[in-house]
Amino acid sequence: MGSLLPKLSVWVAALWWGSLTTVGFYVVPMLFANLPSPAIAGNMAAKLFAAQTWIAVVCGLLLLMTSRSNQPLAEVDKAREATIFIVLGMLLALLSEFAVAPRIVARQNLPLWHSVGMGLYFSQWFCAGLTFKKLLGKAS
Repeated sequence: MGSLLPKLSVWVAALWWGSLTTVGFYVVPMLFANLPSPAIAGNMAAKLFAAQTWIAVVCGLLLLMTSRSNQPLAEVDKAREATIFIVLGMLLALLSEFAVAPRIVARQNLPLWHSVGMGLYFSQWFCAGLTFKKLLGKAS
């Protein structure tokens, strides 16, 4: 079971990063390119981003639960680095969902809040990618 956890962690990190990549950089742009109006695309995008938030939280929690179990002392610093990116990514997802998304849906200063949301999403994507890279290096 000890050698299974690092491999499972890599798969969970890959799911997190891959889902962010797919939703944010492929699916949502396709909605705006193919649905009849930006309002319809925006409503669907909001639902997808909300679902993505919960994928991020679940993946983050799974990664936190598996990252600390039975590690040799030499690996603790590497795990601590990954933990920082995991927690930061989860916080960015939650901040985006509960602080930014309601303002975008309410159309409050849309250019500002859309830019903030994109920045948070890209930062979360970066955290998930770094987590994936660190865990991939540990598992091999």
